[in-house]
Amino acid sequence: MGWHRELLIGFDLETTGTDPSEARIVTGAVIEVRDGQPMGHRQWLADPGVEIPADAVAVHGISNERAAAEGCPADEVADAIADVLVTYWKTGVPVVAYNAAFDLSLLSAELRRHGLPSLRDRLGGIDPAPVIDPYTIDRAVDRYRRGKRNLEAVCQEYGITLDAAHDASADALAAARLACAIAVRHAKVAALGPAELHRRQIEWYAEWAADFQSFLRRKGETDAVIDGIWPLREPADEPV
Repeated sequence: MGWHRELLIGFDLETTGTDPSEARIVTGAVIEVRDGQPMGHRQWLADPGVEIPADAVAVHGISNERAAAEGCPADEVADAIADVLVTYWKTGVPVVAYNAAFDLSLLSAELRRHGLPSLRDRLGGIDPAPVIDPYTIDRAVDRYRRGKRNLEAVCQEYGITLDAAHDASADALAAARLACAIAVRHAKVAALGPAELHRRQIEWYAEWAADFQSFLRRKGETDAVIDGIWPLREPADEPV
């Protein structure tokens, strides 16, 4: 039947910025999807505890006033999202996130910031898995396709409707549907079990990062460093 016809968990965060070690959660969504169809759905609005920059508000539409008035405390939101994801991982259900290294690393940083158990702690010391990242998979299976690789562009490539880009719920659903569409187009991806697909993505991401770093250095950016760790980057001073 293939993993893409089974239960998948779409996951997305909208945040205060683009650095996962510093940005804070503003909204989050987790959506159950089976064979491309949405089922259960949870979403969160956080008061991030810091000002949401104007450029971030312009992306996701959540104002500082709304976050302060309607949002739950940031630590409660991070803790709740982590618990939900871990519940699925413990039963072997894949979590799908577009550019997972951003969302999971940011969630990890939030947990650490608030003194909460890490994802690994909640999983008994093992890494969060399986994770399915359409961004990483698409880059590996269609390496030379021209054009952008953001969620909107890749959804268009695979015929996935994205009704409200940068809404966490819409992006989470689109990511799950995109994972299914990639598997339908690329039989070798569909044939992999979730655990093996997770391992392959670790390799694919590392290969992409090494290639991109080499490209940048050839272009003159001699100090360029591209982190090849996927899907979760812990702070440098945290033991792993």
